[in-house]
Amino acid sequence: MRDEGRPRLDGWPLRAALAALSVAALVLAIGLAVSTGEMRIPLAAALGAICDRIFGTAFAPSRIQAGIVWDYRLSRALVAACCGATLALCGAILQALLRNPLAEPYVLGISAGASTGAVAVLIVGFGGDVLTLSGGAFLGAVAAVALVALLAAGAGGGTDRVILAGVAGSQLFNAVTSYIVTTSASAEQARGVMFWLLGSLGGVRWPDVYLAAPVALAGFAVAAFHARALDAFAFGSDAAAALGVPVGRVRAVLFGLTAAMAATMVSMVGSIGFVGLVVPHAARFLVGPGHARLLPASLVMGAIFMVLADVVSRILVPQQVLPIGVVTALVGAPAFAAILYRSRRLA
Repeated sequence: MRDEGRPRLDGWPLRAALAALSVAALVLAIGLAVSTGEMRIPLAAALGAICDRIFGTAFAPSRIQAGIVWDYRLSRALVAACCGATLALCGAILQALLRNPLAEPYVLGISAGASTGAVAVLIVGFGGDVLTLSGGAFLGAVAAVALVALLAAGAGGGTDRVILAGVAGSQLFNAVTSYIVTTSASAEQARGVMFWLLGSLGGVRWPDVYLAAPVALAGFAVAAFHARALDAFAFGSDAAAALGVPVGRVRAVLFGLTAAMAATMVSMVGSIGFVGLVVPHAARFLVGPGHARLLPASLVMGAIFMVLADVVSRILVPQQVLPIGVVTALVGAPAFAAILYRSRRLA
């Protein structure tokens, strides 16, 4: 079949246009996020507040509006964007490494392990004054990766075994987290932790942006550097080794990268599922399987998805903010079922 008149995603003009459109969509989503809430702020006033703070202009919205936009909503939207971008990137990496469409940090237990580590630091005081919340989450994520690897190896290896091991590891770490909360936390701490574990952006501020943004950008840079290796893994580890990919080193680097990125985001916003599962599949449908295009597409689409999910969490129920994990699950669970059904048909 001839496709001479069909647009090609590998043409530079089309790729530049898609990149510009994606950035514009992300900016629009962030603009919607900073203008939406219990107090409705016009988009022009929100942009004026941001310009006043950054460029020293004098659009002069009210001080209340400026404070809400800059001190609360903008930082929240930026952390949401970084979180969505990072989780989607993790999903794209894990799906390539494991050659399994169901792989993502939540399914593989990485998010559950990070939650356990964060809760251990927050409630039990694990690590004393030396270990931070992010550090505890990272150790928990590494422990989850190690446990899943041991379980999968004991079960004979294979990507299907890794997914099953991830489900088992996730349940174990969730049980440990629940034990810590029920035995060591006060009633107030238990309510706060359980709400946080469902995903909450309510407490994020600018210091969280200064951590989340470098993690997202650095993670993308490392993943993009290994884009060709990820393409090679699509044919299996043996084929990747035959193509000159140092399989052991690349796997160690990328598994460590996903653990660090997922742990950082969990320490800030809690355990949020389905983003790393749904977004890479949507990006793959739009730009194809090549990771030179898939990784940036997943990054931007994940950011847009999470920002819009945060907006929905604030307006879905009047006078109440839902945990953002509830919103992502409402979208992700049907998508998860569709992917399972499609995988069954292709098997």
